[in-house]
Amino acid sequence: MRLSGKKVIALVSEDFEDLELWYPIYRLREEGAEVHLVAEEKDKTYIGKYGVPAKSDYAFEEVNSQHYDGILVPGGWSPDKLRRYTKVLELIREMNADRKPIGQICHAGWVLISARILDGVTVTSTPGIRDDMENAGAIWKDEAVVVDGHIISARRPPDLPPYGKAFCDALAGE
Repeated sequence: MRLSGKKVIALVSEDFEDLELWYPIYRLREEGAEVHLVAEEKDKTYIGKYGVPAKSDYAFEEVNSQHYDGILVPGGWSPDKLRRYTKVLELIREMNADRKPIGQICHAGWVLISARILDGVTVTSTPGIRDDMENAGAIWKDEAVVVDGHIISARRPPDLPPYGKAFCDALAGE
């Protein structure tokens, strides 16, 4: 249980990619981390692209980045919604400033783009937003997982096993 005592935010909104939300959450919980689902509204059930529900534990406005050790941004269509919330962008910027692990997969890069934290950062994403990532100043690579300091990125669901491991390793300080 190398992640006992660690707390992580998992952002959620409608149309998240089901596996990209739940796989990392379960992976972290298996290693002892406490993961809170954080959304626009507390105690609301959000539905993923393929119908899997996720009930939020807290609203964006209720959480403080100082009380958490890392943050996960799932893919799907939810990143396009998540990046419109000022509090989400603040959380990402604060986590970035504190060099806490930030995990992003697939379209989740849109949130990091809107937070303006990718200039000079090496990342991956779904190839569909490669231009967006590069236009934000990122160095894009077509690899399953890219770790650049505290930013851990992956392309798509088949990359979840190495992505989950890389995020857990970062959270453990390895």
